[in-house]
Amino acid sequence: MKDFTLKTLPFQKNIEVKKVLKKAISANRALANLNGVARIIPNSAILINSLVLQEAKDSSAIENIITTHDELYRASLDIESVTNEAKEVQNYKEALLRGFALVKENKLLLKKHIVEIQGVLEQNNAGVRRQSGTVLKNAQTDEVIYTPPQDFETIQELLTNLENYINEPNDIDPLINMAVIHYQFESIHPFYDGNGRTGRIINILYLILNDLLDIPVLYLSRYIITHKVDYYRLLQEVRTEDKWEEWILYMLEAVEQTSLETIELINSINFLMIKTQDKILQELPKIYSKDLVEILFMHPYTKIEFLIDKLNLHRDTASKYLKELETIGILKPIKIGRSKYFINLELFDMLKKGI
Repeated sequence: MKDFTLKTLPFQKNIEVKKVLKKAISANRALANLNGVARIIPNSAILINSLVLQEAKDSSAIENIITTHDELYRASLDIESVTNEAKEVQNYKEALLRGFALVKENKLLLKKHIVEIQGVLEQNNAGVRRQSGTVLKNAQTDEVIYTPPQDFETIQELLTNLENYINEPNDIDPLINMAVIHYQFESIHPFYDGNGRTGRIINILYLILNDLLDIPVLYLSRYIITHKVDYYRLLQEVRTEDKWEEWILYMLEAVEQTSLETIELINSINFLMIKTQDKILQELPKIYSKDLVEILFMHPYTKIEFLIDKLNLHRDTASKYLKELETIGILKPIKIGRSKYFINLELFDMLKKGI
């Protein structure tokens, strides 16, 4: 492996070649359509809760942190009897939402924000690497394929450079910039752990920062899982062979394909919400309310406290509502420990399949 020194941004190279610009047009169109379709769900928390959890699951799976949808949704209810993997995925969700709040509040994505996001993700304050020795290896052969910057001062300088590139406007298409930023962050590899997941959070936050998304609903990790070998190969080929075009095209294709898939999923969720609303109106008109339907879609697992808190119901009344919804087949009860929960079956199956 030849020596490699990571360059600062911007690179002195034309990355907006004809093929890349053409692909950027279709990727931007798909992303704009997704952002518009996301607005059909009036309560954005419904999409944020479901799609952010899906992204958390998929992004963690890339790092071989594997959990089931069932464990994941249980973890989001603060149930203690879940796996460590499910808790790690839940941490990813919290880190992404923390980043979303920081970007919305500051209109910037700063180095200190990235460190904070990684701290939430890893549940520690280790911060930027200070000790040398970090290398990236081939999982099969254990061969060192890349040695990122080793000394603390160099890492900090590169992060400051990246911060400037993220926040200072330039003439390059934002989706192309996102691909550049992702490559650069992964190559800096500034943390002891959580670099891949933090980098994928930065992708989403950069799109929000540039007003391409209103809420974090684009999850690229499913595409990366499906094309995982290409993802790592193309990252490495930028380092070793300066193959920018192939890497950027890969990331633009990821944006386009996942935008189209997420549009389909959001439309399916909206259709199911309308269907559920009509069923309750017809069969249980006395308990129907828009807020009740939204509670059922805020999370596949509903608990009685959701109805008590959000609908201001007495516990007995909330329990009666849940039993009636169970009777008409919308909810299925499940006992976990000493607590009882109710699964929105169709929503759970939809999110599990991802379509």
